[in-house]
Amino acid sequence: MQIPFLSFAGQHDPIRTEVLAAMARVYDSHRYVLGQEVEQFEKAYAAFNQVQLCIGVGNGLDALELSLRALGIGPGDEVIVPTNTYIATWLAVTHVGATIVPVEPRLDTYNLNPDLLEAAITSRTRAIMPVHLYGQACEMEAIMSIARRHNLYVVEDNAQAQGATYNGQLTGSFGHINATSFYPGKNLGALGDAGAITTNDPSLAQRVKALRNYGSTEKYHNSIIGYNSRLDELQAAVLRVKLPYLPVWTAQRQQIAAWYHEALTDVPELTLPYTAPDSSHAYHLYVVRTAHRDALQQHLAASGVGTLIHYPVPPHQQQAYRTLQWQQEHFPIAELLARTSLSLPLWPRMTRDEVLAVAQSIQVFLQRVLRL
Repeated sequence: MQIPFLSFAGQHDPIRTEVLAAMARVYDSHRYVLGQEVEQFEKAYAAFNQVQLCIGVGNGLDALELSLRALGIGPGDEVIVPTNTYIATWLAVTHVGATIVPVEPRLDTYNLNPDLLEAAITSRTRAIMPVHLYGQACEMEAIMSIARRHNLYVVEDNAQAQGATYNGQLTGSFGHINATSFYPGKNLGALGDAGAITTNDPSLAQRVKALRNYGSTEKYHNSIIGYNSRLDELQAAVLRVKLPYLPVWTAQRQQIAAWYHEALTDVPELTLPYTAPDSSHAYHLYVVRTAHRDALQQHLAASGVGTLIHYPVPPHQQQAYRTLQWQQEHFPIAELLARTSLSLPLWPRMTRDEVLAVAQSIQVFLQRVLRL
């Protein structure tokens, strides 16, 4: 059985007619930039995310950067970020000229550890940027409490967790301003790059609208130094079709994760995903850990099973950040996760038989390793 790491067929095949009709609607509208599709998607996504306002932008990285810029964060300021995240989280801080302050995750959830936050706060700290990694909600009650106590902004990186909740409240609705990505592989994916910002603050939303559009809210009148980062009409039309299906797809992801849990519980030398109390998990990724990660990945590939590593090199070890001179021993949890984590296949409408085939291959490999 050939099982790819990701297949779009389960999502895209049933809605092909709807998506093509939406694209044709854009073609026939003759309105291709910041038109009705973007406006309607922004309203729909804000309603879905239970926030007042959504602003569509070009991609997830731009969403993070423009969120920081809307808050006035820049040179001389510090932003707390997780050590264990995709590099885009760090790049956004760098792009605005602020200083990255890395904080380690919890080893069980892989999310930012609130217990370590206050030790990282200085007089220059302006914001905390929690990342709901792999689809699990961060411990937002503790993070927001610390932010209030120290008068800090919170910017959620919600690129992997649309639909996840903490204490029943959706991720992307806690922070002062929050960023998400609709990259094709996300739980709610466009057919190319796309992103959005959510907030309950009208003044921040208005500033983002200007920032994404050359610093202008009135044609040919530019109030601030801006950018060109507008959600594309075609992508917005596709996302409008897909958004109503997201709860069903999330439930399917959670069912697939439950099948993996059932099949892999008590398998020696294998750590399964853990969901913290009060958090829910949208399972953008199903990440297991083992000291035999590289050999297991090779075994699965030889068995026809695709996997990925999220992420093989933590941001502080990337060549792009070599000038900051962080040493390996500074962030041992992030480095352990980079050495041991493996993401298994998971996509909507993946079958139980496919899950069991992956699980059986893992069991065969680890049993063989333990006998050696």
